[in-house]
Amino acid sequence: MHTLTALQFGLGDVSAFGVEATAVVGKAVAFVAGFLVTLLIGRMVLIPLLLRLLEARGFTDALQSLTKSVANALIVFAAVAVAFMAAGFPSFLTAAATLSGALALAVGFAAQDLVGNFVAGVFIIKDKPFEVGDWIEWDGNSGRVEEIDLRVSTVRTFDNERITVPNGDLANNAITNPVAYEKLRQKFVFGIGYDDDIDLARRAIVEEISALDGVLDDPAPDTRVTELGDSAVGIQSRFWIDDPDRGDYVAVRSTAVQRVKERFDDEGIDMPYVHRQLVGEVDVTERAAN
Repeated sequence: MHTLTALQFGLGDVSAFGVEATAVVGKAVAFVAGFLVTLLIGRMVLIPLLLRLLEARGFTDALQSLTKSVANALIVFAAVAVAFMAAGFPSFLTAAATLSGALALAVGFAAQDLVGNFVAGVFIIKDKPFEVGDWIEWDGNSGRVEEIDLRVSTVRTFDNERITVPNGDLANNAITNPVAYEKLRQKFVFGIGYDDDIDLARRAIVEEISALDGVLDDPAPDTRVTELGDSAVGIQSRFWIDDPDRGDYVAVRSTAVQRVKERFDDEGIDMPYVHRQLVGEVDVTERAAN
């Protein structure tokens, strides 16, 4: 009798163990299946679709690469979440959400400047206020853009120095891009004496600048009398350069100023400079020697 009872208890334990083992195996299979199905759908369907959409919208390779990396991370997280749900552990989502929120808050406080630069880099790549090869001016600096990354942009100055600029600085400040369009207007003020012929000076300026290579005929160079200074009449010259480049801009501007100065010398047109004359008296007092 005792032997039969012990045998029944033993068979019951084995049966319970078998049921538990089957349940564990079932949950493991559900976990693996949920993880793999979600991962495959994400990587084989969602990511290629997203990349094709970005490419159709004209986004750059750098932004597509960033998007792919972020999407892969999100898909892995989603696959783990779905796997735990399939295995019968829905409470995992609550714990994961709490942990993710805490980590995101900590990372946000610790790297807010870094995140800001990444976000700014995304907008620079998307909006294209400037591109590699453009000459830009910002916050008292200027140079030619050599590289645009997600965190920083590299600029070579015209003194052949390299500046690594955080994208946040470029996104949050006004940027001048003189070569964004097909032509660029230049202005320069020439000063002539009050006794000189203004019409002759204006004609000389237009003729000399119009004869330069790189200066457009349409719109044609023109002049305006813009100021009456202390010692000179200011005549502003305005002319357009086709397909501007900083090297061309500097060369054309320098040549224009030199040609006009030489023409003024030939025409006898004075280019006075500001001078000041001190007047008054100086009293000298002699002291008797002791």
